[in-house]
Amino acid sequence: MIYHMTAFCFGFLLDLLLGDPYFLPHPIRGIGRLIQGVEKWLRREESREAGEQERRMCKSSSQGDNGQEKRYQKELRQGMVMVVTVLVTVTAAAAAVLVLAYWINPYVGMVVETVMTYQLLAVKCLKDESMKVCRALEKQNTEEARAAVSMIVGRDTACLNEEGIIRAAVETVAENTSDGVIAPMLYTALGGPVLGFFYKAVNTMDSMIGYRNEKYLYFGRAAARLDDFVNYIPARISAWMMIAAAFLGGRSFSGKGAVAIYERDRHKHKSPNSAQTEAVCAGALRIQLAGDASYFGKVVNKPYIGDALRKAEYEDIKRANRLMYVTACMCAALCLVCMGMICLG
Repeated sequence: MIYHMTAFCFGFLLDLLLGDPYFLPHPIRGIGRLIQGVEKWLRREESREAGEQERRMCKSSSQGDNGQEKRYQKELRQGMVMVVTVLVTVTAAAAAVLVLAYWINPYVGMVVETVMTYQLLAVKCLKDESMKVCRALEKQNTEEARAAVSMIVGRDTACLNEEGIIRAAVETVAENTSDGVIAPMLYTALGGPVLGFFYKAVNTMDSMIGYRNEKYLYFGRAAARLDDFVNYIPARISAWMMIAAAFLGGRSFSGKGAVAIYERDRHKHKSPNSAQTEAVCAGALRIQLAGDASYFGKVVNKPYIGDALRKAEYEDIKRANRLMYVTACMCAALCLVCMGMICLG
C-alpha cells in the first residue's frame, strides 16, 4: 500500500507538471488504435452484407424489416464482442506490465506504477488544450479559436460564434473534470493502474463508438451503457467536489449558485452523468451552458443548463480550469487520506 500511495502521489504530480507531451507515445492512443482495429475486424463484411440486405429489402418489405432486425441484433452482438475483447486485452496488458515490474524489484514496480498513474490523468492536458481556445480569443482570432475548440469537442464548430466557442470549451472542461480527471483518479486509487486502465478503455470506447448515429446506434450501445455505469458514482462525486471547490475558489465562483443549478439541471442530458459537473460549473460561473448543437451536420436539440445571469466571456475558460484544478487537488488529497487510513488499519 505504501508503494501504491507513493506512485499515486507522484503520478498525480507528474501530470500537473508535464501533461501529455505530443512527442512521447501514450497508451491511450494505443487503446484507440486497438479499438479501431477490433472494429475493422468485426465489421469487415459489413459492406457486402449491406448490399445483400438492400437487394432483399427490394424484394419484400416484410423480408426487409426482418433482415433489418437481424442486422441490428448482429451489430449489438458485435458491439459486445468489441467491449469484451478490448477490456480483456487492455486489462491483461496493464496487469502484466505491473506484475513484471514489481517482480523485478519493488522500486522498479513503484516507478512503473507512477508512470502508469501519470498516463491515466489529464489535468494539465485538458487545461493546455482549452487554453489554446482562450488565447486565440484574446487575440480576437475567431477562426483559430474554432480550430482549437474542434480538437476537444465532438460537435461541429465551423459556425460557432465567440460565445458558442467559449461555452463549448467550458462545457468540455466541466465534463472532462469527471471523465478525464476524477473518475480515473478514483479507479486508480481503488484498484491501481490496472483498474484505472480498465476505466480508460471503457471511456475511450464510448468516445469513439458511443454515438447515437446510424453507424454506431447498435454497435456502440454496449460501450455507451457500460460507460454510463462506470461513471455513475464518479460523476456525482465529481459534482459535489466541484461544488466544494466553488465555495473555496474565491469571488470568481458562486458556491450557492453551483448548488442551486446542480439540484435543478443535473438531469438535463440524455446521459445520466454528463450534466452533473456541467450544471455545477454553469452555476458556479453564473452562465448558461449546453443548448442546441450540431453533430455531423445534424442539429441536436438539447436543453440549456444554468441561467444566463451574464454573457460568457473567454475568462470563463480560465475560471473553469481553476475550478478543475481545485477539484482535482481535493480529490487527490481525499484519495491519499483514505489509502493512508487503510494502510494504518
